[in-house]
Amino acid sequence: MRIVSETLVVETNQRVELMDLTIRVKELVARSEIQGGMVNVYSLHTTTAVFLNESQEALLEDMRDCLTSLVDDSGWYKHNSPQFSDCDRRNATSHLRSMLLGSSTTLPVENGQLLLGPFQSVLFAELDGPRERQIRLQVMGE
Repeated sequence: MRIVSETLVVETNQRVELMDLTIRVKELVARSEIQGGMVNVYSLHTTTAVFLNESQEALLEDMRDCLTSLVDDSGWYKHNSPQFSDCDRRNATSHLRSMLLGSSTTLPVENGQLLLGPFQSVLFAELDGPRERQIRLQVMGE
């Protein structure tokens, strides 16, 4: 069994931004030379997310709109209040949106390639940007 790891660094430009990481994950799987196993894609931040979905611009805009409507920026949150929290970023909405999507995904590697369905992409969600972020990729197998 072999394990090949890499940390992707991404720069985000918006408060809520979605990025397609599929090509970068496929490139690591190819470089790893692992023929069968799995790859884990994991965000190293509590105000970001990693998930699978279709990477189509109109749908990505719908996803951003959905996240911001489900967790309203104008709401009152204890995490944003100095009375209850020592966090000065006032980013409760970012944490709550992240909770809805999850911080990682694990995918199969077969015949040396990332296995995805026809419309599936590996997506990264920035929920508290703009910032520099790190995503850990780990390919495991034989």
